[in-house]
Amino acid sequence: MPERPILNASKPIIVQVRKEHCRLHILQLNINASDSFPPLPPIRPYFCIAQSSFSHNIEHSMRRLPPLRALEAFIRVARLGSSKAAAAELALSAPALSRRIKSLEDHIGKPLFERRNQSMVLNEDGQTLLKAVAPAMETIGEAVDQMTVTGGDMRLRLGVLPLFGATRLLPRLPELKRLYPKLHIDVDTSSHAENMLGDAVDAAIIISDHVDPNLYSVKLDSNKVYAIASVELTKGPNAINSPEDLKNHNILIHSNMTRAFDQWKNAVGLPDLQPAGIDHLDSGPLMLEAAAQGLGIAIMHGGHFSDANDPRLVRLFDHDVDSPYSYWFVCRKRDKKNRAVRIFHDWVVKSGL
Repeated sequence: MPERPILNASKPIIVQVRKEHCRLHILQLNINASDSFPPLPPIRPYFCIAQSSFSHNIEHSMRRLPPLRALEAFIRVARLGSSKAAAAELALSAPALSRRIKSLEDHIGKPLFERRNQSMVLNEDGQTLLKAVAPAMETIGEAVDQMTVTGGDMRLRLGVLPLFGATRLLPRLPELKRLYPKLHIDVDTSSHAENMLGDAVDAAIIISDHVDPNLYSVKLDSNKVYAIASVELTKGPNAINSPEDLKNHNILIHSNMTRAFDQWKNAVGLPDLQPAGIDHLDSGPLMLEAAAQGLGIAIMHGGHFSDANDPRLVRLFDHDVDSPYSYWFVCRKRDKKNRAVRIFHDWVVKSGL
């Protein structure tokens, strides 16, 4: 039998196929080989692949993506640094949030966080993933928002603290609604709203002694620090008459304004004053109610005292103490282009809210 020549592997092999119903037919096979290679007989269209098998292989060749809800939970925990806070933001139970994080870690095949007591800190892999997926999730959110805007309606997701919302924002909000009846505002009263920008909220009004320079921000006010107490504590033989008397009382401090008491002590000339105790609360309304019930002396802004207009409360002493904290309007710099954000921003600044 004569020896058959070997195909030259460097020459191109061209295969033409046609998909018909559930089969792929080879129509032509052209082999550009040496002249000494004998011609091949025509190939009959007997070679086929079942469509179901073909589709199955295509699907398995595509990269699988984790659920969006798992990515959302990951981003929220990463930004807040706490699974408890993230669960509250997403209206999930702690076990449900943990399952979402674990499903993402199982999908990727490696842990993304370092667990430290009550906090969760991104490890190196987690930081890499956050940097990669957070912008993509924001783009998806913006696209969905654009698709859901109908009839000229606009929607603003606003983060605002409960006390500011109840005493300063809501009483003035009808003015804004009259100017822009198609502007709808979803209000989120969670703490640390600045950590949710671009995620759960578009803009926020926060109270802080400093603002991340990467954010767009406008300072809305300056404040004084008051010592606020129940009227009953100013009566009787044990009445509070001077700042020194606070050593016998409990002090109430807002969790986000821990420097306020030190500022007040220094201003009244008692930097070493040690009260009977210090309680931290994360809600302005709760602080005022606790003070009204005689549970302690609230160290708060004068604006909070005047806005509350509660006859059960009284300002102690007349010391003029500047607060290190102010209210700020904040949003991401790129979101300043969002029409709803821009309208609200301009109204807040102009109205002197």
